[in-house]
Amino acid sequence: MLFCREYFNGADTTETSIRAYADSLYRRVDWTWAQRTPPLIHMGWTPENGVIPHDWRGYNEAMLIYVLALGSPTHPVDSTAWTAWTSDYQWGTYYGQAHVGFAPLFGHQYSHVWIDFREIQDDYMRARGITYFENSRRATLAQREYATANPNRWVGYGADVWGLTASDGPADQPLPVHGADRQFHTYWARGASFTEVSDDGTIAPTAAGGSIPFAPEITIPALIAIRERYGDHVFSTYGFLDAFNPTFQFPGQAATGQVVSGLGWVDVDYLGIDQGPILAMIANYRDDLVWRFMRKSRYVIAGLKRAGFRGGWLDQSR
Repeated sequence: MLFCREYFNGADTTETSIRAYADSLYRRVDWTWAQRTPPLIHMGWTPENGVIPHDWRGYNEAMLIYVLALGSPTHPVDSTAWTAWTSDYQWGTYYGQAHVGFAPLFGHQYSHVWIDFREIQDDYMRARGITYFENSRRATLAQREYATANPNRWVGYGADVWGLTASDGPADQPLPVHGADRQFHTYWARGASFTEVSDDGTIAPTAAGGSIPFAPEITIPALIAIRERYGDHVFSTYGFLDAFNPTFQFPGQAATGQVVSGLGWVDVDYLGIDQGPILAMIANYRDDLVWRFMRKSRYVIAGLKRAGFRGGWLDQSR
């Protein structure tokens, strides 16, 4: 919505209306209402069950939520929210890469789809001497090394076929692999980090695709290799199907998707939440398309500055 507010910058009635509507929607959000235990922001609310009894804290995909909440001109949260958010970060090393940990790669991607973190730092990253962009690069590199090492001996894993994140999967049951029962899952937040390993042999192309700007030298070859190796079974009308699992070769046991002889389980669905980061991150890698317009957003700028970010493009912003 805020991207559209910046992208449609023409003087005609239609684009003026788009900007006004986007502005109205953002200004009406009451971020303080979404605080169960201030200064943190809770995870959500439903009419059936009310407030979800968990807050967004620690490192994950919710960085963007705090930036938007801090930048609000009408209902902002207190600036201490960012300190509370970062207080539960876990710093460690995984396959030679020191970074703030979060196992599924979507946590390292989603806020980066919209915000250019390449040259800016908050207090936490200044103390570590890196940026959040570099942090996501290291997490991506570590995942590829994990797949290359393949400690669980999943079929198909390697330097050019890798990527764990939240995605569809084949079944919710244990099945025999290499002489022992291994637990498989349908939709699940898969990942590999020093914080946890959640891996059932299911690879999601969006894990590499959503990380293209961070490490193009390994992510682009991975997408090419996956398409060449698995062909139309994983890449069709709208790009990559959501996931595949070469280890899952159990005809009749799949709860979703299909089992293809010789290839294993492949999904039959496209998931927008996984397709979107692939497209947006390709656009950012090619010419900063999303980042270029979001760098102009006064709300994003205000939110970042209230969170303590400085440096790079932010210091030159209005």
